Amino acid sequence: MRKGNLNISYRIYANAGELEKSDADLMLAAENSLKNAYAVYSGFRVGAALLLENGDIVLGNNQENIAFPSSLCAERVALYYCKANYPDVKVVKIAITAKASSVKLIEPVSPCGACRQVMSEYERIQKSNIEMILKGEEGEVFIFDTVTELLPLAFETQAL
Repeated sequence: MRKGNLNISYRIYANAGELEKSDADLMLAAENSLKNAYAVYSGFRVGAALLLENGDIVLGNNQENIAFPSSLCAERVALYYCKANYPDVKVVKIAITAKASSVKLIEPVSPCGACRQVMSEYERIQKSNIEMILKGEEGEVFIFDTVTELLPLAFETQAL
C-alpha cells in the first residue's frame, strides 16, 4: 500500500477591497445577482458572475423549487446560459458569493460538487482554466486558479 496526498493551492485576500479592480467588479456583479435569487425555501441566496473572454459578464443566481431536486445552483444557471448563448466563447473567471437569512456568512462559499463537476467539464471543453473567486457576505476572499484545485479527481470522459 502507498499513501497519496492532494494539495490545494489558492490565494487569500483579507476582504474584497484588496482585490484588483476587475475582480472586485466581477464580485460586485455576483453580489448584485444574488439579490434576484429565488430562495424562498432555504433563505440561502447565491450569486454568480462569469467573465467571458470577449469581456461580457453573464450572471446567475440560485433558483429553488418546492421539489428541491428541481432547483438549480447559481453557478450552473450562469454556465448553462453562457453555453447556450455564447457557445464558442471561453469562460475566464467566475465570482461566487452568498447571503443567508439566518446567519452572516463571513467565510467564502464554495460551489457544490455538482457545480464543480460542471465547471471542470467546461475547463476541459474550452482547454483553459476558469479562475474562481469566492466570498461570503464579508471577510476573506479566496481565489483559485482552476476548478481542479477544488475537484482534483473529477469524473472525466476517459472513464466512459
